[in-house]
Amino acid sequence: MSDRLSVLKTYKLYVGGKFPRSESGRVYEVTDAKGKWLANAPLSSRKDARDAVVAARKAFGGWSGATAYNRGQILYRVAEMLEGRREQFAAEVAEAEGLSKAKAAAQVDAAVDRWVWYAGWSDKVAQIAGSANPVAGPYFNLSSPEPTGVVAVLAPQESSFLGLVSVIAPAIVTGNTVVVVTSEKAPLPALSLGEVLATSDLPGGVVNVLSGRVNELGGPLAAHQDVNAIDLAGAAADAELVKALETAAADNLKRVLRPQAVDGVADWTADPGTERMLAFLETKTVWHPMGV
Repeated sequence: MSDRLSVLKTYKLYVGGKFPRSESGRVYEVTDAKGKWLANAPLSSRKDARDAVVAARKAFGGWSGATAYNRGQILYRVAEMLEGRREQFAAEVAEAEGLSKAKAAAQVDAAVDRWVWYAGWSDKVAQIAGSANPVAGPYFNLSSPEPTGVVAVLAPQESSFLGLVSVIAPAIVTGNTVVVVTSEKAPLPALSLGEVLATSDLPGGVVNVLSGRVNELGGPLAAHQDVNAIDLAGAAADAELVKALETAAADNLKRVLRPQAVDGVADWTADPGTERMLAFLETKTVWHPMGV
């Protein structure tokens, strides 16, 4: 028998392209579906949330200013990297959600395919969200989509990876930057995703990943004056929390995407459509004299 000790993984946050521990030094135990200990995950604090918003705002200018084609290339690169680590993510999803290996692998495959699907929309979304408007005068009147800014995302609680990808990808492909609060009970696939994003040409700060309690982090993000929008997918099962976060978000007129779920459970395997991409876009309309 080997007397070698296995090397346990230390999971960390992903903020501003780096991997810090929570500034509070706190962690919490993550267990599998049967209650077996898996790892200690960082228990993010309000200070971590504020730091993540600062990182997201700093990255917004460069990311929103990149060409749509370049953003699409980077999202496709993320899919390539995920494909190469398919077995790792399948194992983490299986443990997190109590799935068989085959079902977990199917979830990972669907998540990779979803990255590719959204990558393809990067230089096409303007064609469905923009328009040339008829006017009575010698002018061109053109409307084009613009990213909203920093988006706080409460990731789905039950779908630790496919649901996570389904809320991150549509927000960033159009030029937004995000602060993601992972599934509270199953954060490990999301924290591992940070390692993939760090090596996928995605600029630091575009995606920031926090693990911890939704009740603790949701409020400060909803009330934060430099957050422009919030996705409440991860609060779907708690109607009182959704109402409280909507009220906090109203203070600076944030865009709010309410949970699209039945009895708190959404079907993340369904066709995603374009709703989540369009939810975090503004419309810029420009008038231009018509040359004679």
